[in-house]
Order: sequence, then C-alpha cells, then structure tokens
Amino acid sequence: MERAKQKLYEDEAYILDIIQQRPGTKQSYFEKNMQTAQMLGSEYFTLLEALVNQSLGLKPGMKTYIGKDVPRDMIRIVKRITYKDLTENARYELEKIIDIIVHEKESKFIEFINTCSSLTPRLHALETIPGIGKKLMQKIIEERERQPFVNYEDIKNRVGIPDIEKALAKRIFIELTDPNNRHWLFVRFPTQGSY
Repeated sequence: MERAKQKLYEDEAYILDIIQQRPGTKQSYFEKNMQTAQMLGSEYFTLLEALVNQSLGLKPGMKTYIGKDVPRDMIRIVKRITYKDLTENARYELEKIIDIIVHEKESKFIEFINTCSSLTPRLHALETIPGIGKKLMQKIIEERERQPFVNYEDIKNRVGIPDIEKALAKRIFIELTDPNNRHWLFVRFPTQGSY
C-alpha cells in the first residue's frame, strides 16, 4: 500500500507584494481591514496568496509568521499560486528574497550538498545546480567523502566554486519559474488547488 505524501506547511513567509483593493469594490467588514499579499514560504519556497490585516503593516521584503495558529483575522492563506500569477512587483522581489533565504538557511543547503545523490542513472542532483557539470560534481563528491562541508566558504575553498549561494538561488528560481522543470530539489512540487 502506498503511503500518502506528508502535507508540507510553511511557518514563515516573505512578502513579495501587497495588492491594494480597487476603490469602489464591494467588501465585507472583514475584507475592508484586509489586503491581498503574494508571498514566498521560507522552508519549501511555496508561492502563496493570502489576506493580511492592514494593521500588521506588512511590506514587500518583510518576513512574517504564517503558521497554522495565526488568527484568521490577521493572516488567512487563500491559495497556492504559480510564478505566472505573480504581479510585476512580486517578480521583482522574488530573486532578492530567494537570495536572502539561501543565505539564512546555509546549514540546510550545506546538508543537501553533503548528502544528495543521483536523480537518475545519468544525472546527479548536483548537476542540476547551474555551473556544476560532471567534473565539478565529481570533485564535490570526493571532497565531501573526505570531510563534509561546513559552510559556503568551505565549498569555495575546497572545490573552487566562487559563489555556490548564487548557483543554489538560480536553481530555486528555475524550479519556481520553469513549467518544464522535471526535478524538484528545493521547491514544493507545484499543484493546482488550495494550500
């Protein structure tokens, strides 16, 4: 019997854009205090649309807690969205926010580099990261077998990748934006429907 996939929920998200309500739009009392926000989850890179209370003062670039216990009159997740649903401002913020998360979660990405394996008989997970080909992949594997990497600087010094953070951020951006992407290493697998 196949086990059901575990549901993945974001606890924190970065605001990509706040969409103002159009004047004259009919709204309930609840909706009058709310704004629509497009956001990026910081754990699984889930693109979300939410209603957020204006009193929170959220602005693009800010991180906020969105866990299950947030009062629904403060933040209510409406749905998952895709890159094509993002506003122009949200798209502009996206790459900056990805860079911030990759920097903040260094230990998570170092663990990935230290433990990832082949995706198919002919493709290693490391090879999906922009700038890493077969030779560099082999060098990374040899170095991590000698001693696991401890941080980005360690990878730079031992393998010679000048900016592994940028390469990881590019991979995440590809997973978020390319509808033909076949390998999901960091981003929550896209789906239609609710969060």
